Amino acid sequence: MKKFKFIIRGNNYDVDILNIEDDIAEIEVNGTTYQVEVVKQKKEIKTPKLTRSAVVPSSEADRAKTSKPSESKGAGHIKAPLPGVILEVKVKEGDIVKVGDTLLIMEAMKMENNIKADKEGKILSLKVKPGDSVLEGDVLAEIGG
Repeated sequence: MKKFKFIIRGNNYDVDILNIEDDIAEIEVNGTTYQVEVVKQKKEIKTPKLTRSAVVPSSEADRAKTSKPSESKGAGHIKAPLPGVILEVKVKEGDIVKVGDTLLIMEAMKMENNIKADKEGKILSLKVKPGDSVLEGDVLAEIGG
């Protein structure tokens, strides 16, 4: 099975492990066969503990994405969902929009994405124009009630 060479106190030993069953090993040391008991130590498995820091929502993330009809109408920001380039702006400042109206078209990851209004109101300001590059989370437009 396995062969080992040991030097113990200056003496050479050729050790062959012939067979191991359960906790008894049959070994040959310099031509003489012995049956020895193998003491198996329990190996501790060191598994790292994964800890995550507490997630604190940003001021934007903890607000609802759309307002309910009963809520007061405040300003809402339309943000870029992905990094990309603005291809077309479909609205202008002062336009009245409804939930789901397409405000602009943005190219991200080689796909055209319709950016839609998530609340009803008037376009207070447009922060981008066609050809602008935006990063994820950039404010594209502001809608007011």
